[in-house]
Amino acid sequence: MNTGRSVWHFFASVKLALFLIGCIGIGAIIGTLIPQQQPAGWYAGVYGDQWARLILVLDIDTMYQAWWFNSLLGLLAINLIVCSIDRFPATWKIMRRDGLADGMKRFSGQTTGHHISTELSAGESVARTLSLLRTERYRPRSRETEQGVLIFAQKGPWTRCGVYIVHSSILVIFLGALIGTIGGFKGSILIGEGTAIERIVLRYTGELKPLDFAVRCNSFTIDFYDNGMPKEYTSNLTIIDDGDEVLTTDIEVNKPLTYKGITFYQASYEPSQDFIISVTNTETGASREFVTGFQQEVGWPEEDLSFGIINARAMGPTVVSAKLWFAGATPTGQWVDSGAVLDVETDSGSYQASVRQRFSTGLQVVKDPGVWLVYGGFFLLVAGLCISFFMNHRRLWILVSSKTEHTTELIVTGSANKHRPAFETQVERLAHNLSNEPT
Repeated sequence: MNTGRSVWHFFASVKLALFLIGCIGIGAIIGTLIPQQQPAGWYAGVYGDQWARLILVLDIDTMYQAWWFNSLLGLLAINLIVCSIDRFPATWKIMRRDGLADGMKRFSGQTTGHHISTELSAGESVARTLSLLRTERYRPRSRETEQGVLIFAQKGPWTRCGVYIVHSSILVIFLGALIGTIGGFKGSILIGEGTAIERIVLRYTGELKPLDFAVRCNSFTIDFYDNGMPKEYTSNLTIIDDGDEVLTTDIEVNKPLTYKGITFYQASYEPSQDFIISVTNTETGASREFVTGFQQEVGWPEEDLSFGIINARAMGPTVVSAKLWFAGATPTGQWVDSGAVLDVETDSGSYQASVRQRFSTGLQVVKDPGVWLVYGGFFLLVAGLCISFFMNHRRLWILVSSKTEHTTELIVTGSANKHRPAFETQVERLAHNLSNEPT
């Protein structure tokens, strides 16, 4: 029995909570400073062989999946549960306590007291006091005693639950993270324009995970600053489920796509060595897109047309303009900026053509069924902290007794579990209002 009690008190200890929070904080800092998911040789080259071995043995390279880090989180969860179970009954008792039940013993035990004399009758003083307390949003109750009428009023008893709301919020966040870890995944995917994929690469294991639908990249557009740095880029994606195109939309860096609980985030891009040439017959309206490599001839048999890219200008890995060659055109080769439209006259007819480099869009793929629990936990955390730091439980006792036929004495006292100087100021204001005769 004593052993059980010792274990219980150990897990109910505030010192244990502070120790665990400190260790978790240190682990999180280390996980932030040391790059995660790098090859073993990378750690050896940066930190040396001994430190690299320690990093790998302690799973510091995958800090947030490390067994010891998750064990600390589990111990903190147990600590919060035991602390709450151990302390909440006493808190609930205080919240539900009848302030009149202790009578004059509870009243006389208060340290703050203001004595007021008025020329009102006892009944008038009681009625006026109850009215003032209701104006201050208290809920007063009164009881006859041998010494007079004892009035009790309180405000905010529920604010004592702020700390337990904080405890609950942390547990909800842990639960959401656990559900996300078990039932979710994080991965990435690289889709070339005009192609579709049905599998992603998992982040931590590198395994291929099949989806029950396909994602096709219809097009990828990118804008650059004058210095060649990418400004913004957009992918046009189509979801193909059971052979049907169920959704087509554009995604950007801050505009993801979610389907069946799986979210696709625009994360990166990769230029390829291929080009996409769009050709339209201005007379018939016939139009087609062709994917071709550099300096490779491509044909459009229906239009008896041949063309290709014979030269290109690039800024870094990105092509900014290309020289298009058309058989039977005069001149046979013309420069055109990426995405611009070129008018071409050939022996086969009049055409408009444009060319752009083919890209692959890089997407981060996330499924997290516990994310709403995490969001809800953070909301509870903020609410609990606000209650704990900025609100308090205030209680007032006022004794109204007749001293003479035309004189009534009021004694005002109270207590607050927090922000006592501010509460004492409120008690003084109430006493001042009670001491002034109504007009």
